[in-house]
Amino acid sequence: MISVLILTKNEEQDLPGCLASVKWCDDIHVYDSFSDDKTVELATSAGAKITQRKFDNWSAHQNWGLKNINFKYPWVLYIDADERVSESLYISLQLLNLQKSEHVAYEIRRRDFAWNGVWLKHAQISPFYIRLFRPGKMHYKRLVNPVSLPQGSVGRADGYLDHYPFSKGFKFWFNRHLNYADMEAAMRIDEIGIGKEFSIKKALFSKDFSEKRYHQKGLFYKLPGRPIIKWFYMMFIRGAFIDGTAGITYAIMQSIYEYFIVLKTKEILSDNIKNKQTDIFISSVTDKKH
Repeated sequence: MISVLILTKNEEQDLPGCLASVKWCDDIHVYDSFSDDKTVELATSAGAKITQRKFDNWSAHQNWGLKNINFKYPWVLYIDADERVSESLYISLQLLNLQKSEHVAYEIRRRDFAWNGVWLKHAQISPFYIRLFRPGKMHYKRLVNPVSLPQGSVGRADGYLDHYPFSKGFKFWFNRHLNYADMEAAMRIDEIGIGKEFSIKKALFSKDFSEKRYHQKGLFYKLPGRPIIKWFYMMFIRGAFIDGTAGITYAIMQSIYEYFIVLKTKEILSDNIKNKQTDIFISSVTDKKH
């Protein structure tokens, strides 16, 4: 009843564990961005079907996959290579009566684990993610950290999807988030340029989790002092300190990531101003010559 979709790019380290956690599925699709390690070889050996496409941005990549991959079943479980389907989630998936479901998608609770194996239960900002859905009823928006936009009602499945974001070490985590910061900053510049408006009402009271999260993100990026606000929110509102040293460290890392976005946004704005000044100068020189 359920197909599995795994996005990959040089995931030879994490993919075997991910594939092992979904070995119960007979329709596993590895959606690869032209890995140059053993990712495709490992996936093929495990019996997975391979689809390759050059990565451009998260929402475009995901939307293309859902539209063009030929899934065997009407429901898709989407996971990343550094995630694992826990025993509790596997049991929950078996018990779901998807054929008669009134929903088009289901939220699943994800457990993020720190480098030392501690569950970041309180430090984790968004524990619920839409990962089980009908592909024809799902659409993604935003270049990075995409928001799921299901075309219908959303239920909630029991069990946990276990996530190991530090499986490749701190350096990999920071490098990845530097890339994320580039995309987040680019989106922020676009929103400034078109005067994008976000709703406080929807951010606070929307019953649609995805809509609520979308407007929360949009409003958050307009706030001054975001790195400090994010750190305070994680530490004292979500209670990251309860997770001990791992939770405190993670809150600091997330605030640093937020500062990356601030710096990158300023850099792009500065470059845009310089380019405009250069264009004006060249134009004035050209006019004088004529």
